Amino acid sequence: MRVEVRGLTKSFGAVRAVSDLSFTVEPGQVTGFLGPNGAGKTTSLRMVLGLIRPDSGTATFDGVPYTALPDPSRTVGAVLETAFHPARSGRNHLRVYCRAAGLPLERADEVLRQVGLSDAGGRRAGSYSLGMRQRLALAAALLGDPGVLVLDEPANGLDPEGIQWLRGFLRHLAHDQGRTVLVSSHLLSEVEQTVDRVVIVGAGRLVREGSMADLRAGAASGGTVLVRSPEAPRLADALRADGAQVAADGDGALTVSGRTAAEIGSRAFAAGVELHELRPHTSGLEEIYFQLTAGQEQFAAPTPGAPVAQGATR
Repeated sequence: MRVEVRGLTKSFGAVRAVSDLSFTVEPGQVTGFLGPNGAGKTTSLRMVLGLIRPDSGTATFDGVPYTALPDPSRTVGAVLETAFHPARSGRNHLRVYCRAAGLPLERADEVLRQVGLSDAGGRRAGSYSLGMRQRLALAAALLGDPGVLVLDEPANGLDPEGIQWLRGFLRHLAHDQGRTVLVSSHLLSEVEQTVDRVVIVGAGRLVREGSMADLRAGAASGGTVLVRSPEAPRLADALRADGAQVAADGDGALTVSGRTAAEIGSRAFAAGVELHELRPHTSGLEEIYFQLTAGQEQFAAPTPGAPVAQGATR
């Protein structure tokens, strides 16, 4: 099931939270929804799920708005926050949702097994750790066996094992079962290992949309190559004579721009220079993200060690 967002716009008084936002979430893929705090991510997700009415624009599931879906719990599962009664067991918490959605009560135990909470299902939810609460919220989203999952910070509070499990679980749902998965997260290193596509927003607007491969290719177009050689000065002279830009990093390392790794290797061979390392610099998601969202943070702290402006509060 395809999720299509077209021209979503929402203001709260004088504050424009989301402005003409459009993107598509495809089935069979995990899509990351990224942006700084205050970028409009949560507001956008709430509009997608019909919890906030947009000033203009639409969000549809195979052409149908969430509020018009005939059986929303079996179509879309969502985690925007972890709300539960602390005295109710995890199992009974899920059974309340089952009754409300007209689902068989057996689904509670089935989804508890899916998220690894079977042994904790009889415990009071108030005694759960933050990571367990996240798993319980995910279990609630899975009750209707939906084709679409919309998850806001699902890895928050998970330990390393839980994060690894979540990564594999989401990829299984998308790649093996063909579901549509949209995940908002600030854990960029984890997002990079999980998602197939990204939608990056800043100041309520779309900044970039595309596959991870496309994102890296765009960043690599002006990339650099790391070269290490015991004859670094001679290699640097040869490369500069060939028109490359070269910066010495010490310990025989050079950072070269303006030439590909193959071209550098050929020039070194022609000059009779021994190479110990020749590696194109590949931008990671974190580096690309900060390049694209620079200056769009809601609250930007000063660089550590930088002087505090006169009159600023310490």
